[in-house]
Amino acid sequence: MKFTIDHDYHIHSFLSTCSSDPEQNTARIVQYAKQNGLSRICVTDHYWDNAVDGASSWYQPQDFAHIAKSLPLPQDKDVQFFFGCETDMDKYGTVGIPQERWKDFSFIIIPTTHLHMRGFTITEEDSNSHARRARLWVDRLDALLHMPLPFEKVGVAHLACGLIDNRSRADYLHTLSLIDSKDMERLFTKAAKLGVGIELNQSDMSFQDEEKEIVLRPFRIAKACGCTFYLGSDAHHPSTFENTKEIFQRAVDLLCLTETDKFFFPQKR
Repeated sequence: MKFTIDHDYHIHSFLSTCSSDPEQNTARIVQYAKQNGLSRICVTDHYWDNAVDGASSWYQPQDFAHIAKSLPLPQDKDVQFFFGCETDMDKYGTVGIPQERWKDFSFIIIPTTHLHMRGFTITEEDSNSHARRARLWVDRLDALLHMPLPFEKVGVAHLACGLIDNRSRADYLHTLSLIDSKDMERLFTKAAKLGVGIELNQSDMSFQDEEKEIVLRPFRIAKACGCTFYLGSDAHHPSTFENTKEIFQRAVDLLCLTETDKFFFPQKR
């Protein structure tokens, strides 16, 4: 059976500093789900716990008390609405969520490709090199997959994100093309064994036809290695919702995904 577009597990509210849009609230997110026939959605605001040292000045205000202001989530008979978060990994390999907080979230997104945060996720020296950025793509994902995390409810966000190299579109595509396929095979084989979810992000999937072989290569390899996938709009504003389903469908079709390729996180008990 073909992979159905029935969920969105990466959505920000106005509580994320990069949104701050009062229209991007939990009621509007439920409305988006109902309008698009989604039965499972998750709010994943940016988060770095104040019990973990090393937060950047941007992350410091976005602690648990801040993002928990979205609770309780609105309920709807047709839509399951879950509380999650998008934490981060700094340049030292520290992740911003302590073990004692795992239970507080249904789903935890951890990106390894936020390489636009100079000084926090990447050094100035590394930021100027395509080869070093490509190596960081490998090393950071490798480090994440060796951490003691609850992988059954962890998603790795936007692995083909433009923030891998945001100097220009050409720089981004070149950096992505430099990542060795054998490294991808090794990492995605590990990811499949751990059961971690691999994200199909709306922004990543908004590529031109002539770019598709470069952008889809990691996901084709991940699929061949047995990984499972989830959809994430990464919406920060209601306008992002307008063509989300169309972009998701294109990605699913190009990757020839079926329901057996779908990632599910367990419901909290």
